[in-house]
Amino acid sequence: MTTNSGPFELQPIGRVRSPLVDPKSAPKQGYEGSPDAWIDFDPAILEGLRDLRAGSEVIVLTWLHRADRSVLVTRPRDDPAAPETGVFSTRSPGRPNPIGLHTVEVVSIDGPSILVRNLEAVDGTPVLDMKPVLPRA
Repeated sequence: MTTNSGPFELQPIGRVRSPLVDPKSAPKQGYEGSPDAWIDFDPAILEGLRDLRAGSEVIVLTWLHRADRSVLVTRPRDDPAAPETGVFSTRSPGRPNPIGLHTVEVVSIDGPSILVRNLEAVDGTPVLDMKPVLPRA
C-alpha cells in the first residue's frame, strides 16, 4: 500500500468567526472556556444546513491553517513535564494534516451562519465539513 497517492483537493465550506485570534491563548479543548463563535457558511451550501436545529450536537471538521505541519512528536497539552508523544496519539493541532475535530452545540441559526458553543478554533479557521453526533447504541 502506498501512502502518497497524490494530492487531495479540499474546499472550505465556511469560516469560523470568533473572538479567539491567537492560537496560543485559545483553550486546548472547546469545553475549557471557549467563547461562543459563529460559523459563516458559503451560501452555495445553504441547502445542506436546512435540517440543522438549535440544541443539536455536531462535529465540525476544520483545517487548522496556522498549525505547524512538520510536528510528529509533541508534549500533550504543551506540558513540559509530560513525556514526548507521537501526534497521532494526541489532539495536538500541530501535525502533518492539521485537521481539527470539534464537538459543538448549535446555539442558533441565522441564514448561512450558525452560532456554536465549545469551538476553540481561532477567527478565520476554514471549516471543511460538519456531521451530526450520533447517539451510542
